[in-house]
Amino acid sequence: MGQPSPASNTPATPAAHGRVTVNGVALAADCLGALHWREEGVLVVSDLHLEKGSSFARRGQLLPPYDTTETLARLARLISHYAPRTVIALGDNFHDGDGPTRLSPQDRASLIALQRGRDWIWIAGNHDPDPADGIGGTFAAVLSIGALTFRHLPSRDAPEGEIAGHLHPVARVAQRGRAVSRRCFASDGKALVMPAFGAYAGGLNIRDRAFATVFGARKFSAHMLGDDRLYAFAASRCLAD
Repeated sequence: MGQPSPASNTPATPAAHGRVTVNGVALAADCLGALHWREEGVLVVSDLHLEKGSSFARRGQLLPPYDTTETLARLARLISHYAPRTVIALGDNFHDGDGPTRLSPQDRASLIALQRGRDWIWIAGNHDPDPADGIGGTFAAVLSIGALTFRHLPSRDAPEGEIAGHLHPVARVAQRGRAVSRRCFASDGKALVMPAFGAYAGGLNIRDRAFATVFGARKFSAHMLGDDRLYAFAASRCLAD
């Protein structure tokens, strides 16, 4: 089996993806950290955390103010490749409730352009629980389509078909004498937790007890994001921090 390469600043090609199945539904898991449901024309991303850089700057912790531009550019690549009829953003779309007001005119225009000709559904997150003006789209707490249910906060002992975000899963594995950490999809085939998509979003090791709460006694796997493919590992094989 090939080896996952260390994280780099070069984004993966949107065409690079693996397959995951959730509650009998086959999905393309893109190496940029999105899901594509071809039959329904749905693209799913989670935890964009737009305007995180400006949020930190307001508190005196200066970060380069380019995270929103970078995140939207990566999302644009996915939309161009998959041409979805619907985009679902699974909560924590902005890093805080005032984030939409801090969007630059250029980033706001980019966001609205991405929505043109398709449905765009913002799922409420814990960072941004309330609908916002001027960002387009529609707002929902939970959304069900067929056999799948989309929400931000994963449920305890997640029911079949649940796709959630919030936890920012990261897997760490030992390969050829070195440890490699990557964002990942966490899934047991019945439920799935999405990786964070935002440029400045952090991560939580899948060996954290929070994931045991989601999957209960069920065994689950990490589908690590590689540069050109996914790498699947049983969670039990992954390293703790």
